[in-house]
Amino acid sequence: MAGRALPLVMSPPRGRAKPPRHLADLSLPERQEAAKELGLPAFRAKQLSVHYFERLVDDPEQMTDLPAVQRADLVAGFLPELMTSLRTLEADKGTTRKTLWKLFDGALVESVLMRYPDRATMCVSSQAGCGMACPFCATGQGGLQRNMSTAEIVEQVVAGARSLARGEVPGGPGRVSNVVFMGMGEPLANYKAVIGAVRRLTAPAPDGLGMSARGITVSTVGLVPRIRQLADEGIPVTLALSLHAPDDELRNELVPINTRFSVAETVEAAWEYAHKTKRRVSIEYAMMRGINDQAWRADLLADVLNSYGDWGWVHVNLIPLNPIEGSKWTASDPADEREFVRRLEAKGISTTVRDTRGREIDGACGQLAAKE
Repeated sequence: MAGRALPLVMSPPRGRAKPPRHLADLSLPERQEAAKELGLPAFRAKQLSVHYFERLVDDPEQMTDLPAVQRADLVAGFLPELMTSLRTLEADKGTTRKTLWKLFDGALVESVLMRYPDRATMCVSSQAGCGMACPFCATGQGGLQRNMSTAEIVEQVVAGARSLARGEVPGGPGRVSNVVFMGMGEPLANYKAVIGAVRRLTAPAPDGLGMSARGITVSTVGLVPRIRQLADEGIPVTLALSLHAPDDELRNELVPINTRFSVAETVEAAWEYAHKTKRRVSIEYAMMRGINDQAWRADLLADVLNSYGDWGWVHVNLIPLNPIEGSKWTASDPADEREFVRRLEAKGISTTVRDTRGREIDGACGQLAAKE
């Protein structure tokens, strides 16, 4: 399987201009080299890094340690504006904030900040649109526009970090503790930029945000070669596999990439990831009424996962579907959901039902952008 070519649908349209180069696209040594290219002292790159990643400053006038005569050049060269907020919607008494961003070329993406009593999580997009074409997903219906750059991904997290640090979210000043790559796009189809973003998020300040890799989750619909590549990166992020069905017949319909990489091949790659990284894999399973929520499918899912041993390598995260307006795909009946959980747990599978936030603000990825 490792030798199979990735599907053509994953390639973004050609001919688009690239996002402007940003400090977050570069490692600290690369930033210092770029400063020299601009005829500036290398240490200015570190000063800018402190402002961006540590102080979370976005106003050049606050960068008072930079010479006024060089400030404009430094900011233009390293901190170009990557995205503009079009709308921010709030739910859960302000602790859930969904932002619709316009990128430099007009593409629209979304991010969500969710604050809990013990943590603050950013859900970020990795692509404008998505080429995976899952029929129940709002993003998948619009197709893929383009890959996002490393800096565009990082900027979503930094924007959330600024909001928390400035006390704009109820609960007082705070910091981003978790990042989930579960917004718009298939993260592993934009592998280089996503890994770049993960490295920037986890690099010690001022090279990056200094987050723990264990607080980062990268999701995928099952790009088997990329799952294996991720396992070799040496970054202990959590892998989340969006499975949604335990049998090939249904998964071929729900997750079209399954026609390339079957349930068995995909789950095996996830197990290999867990085995190599010693990190438990999360199986994401959107519960859809009358589609994939039958009791026998719960039994089959447990059997598929248990076939790789019972050492606790996997956790199932059931997701009540946030339906697209006018779609046939709707959330499961709560009684069916409870029975699904009961059957998984009866077979020893650790299971939770996701706390779904933001339903009233088009919380599912792609819904707000689609309306816009």
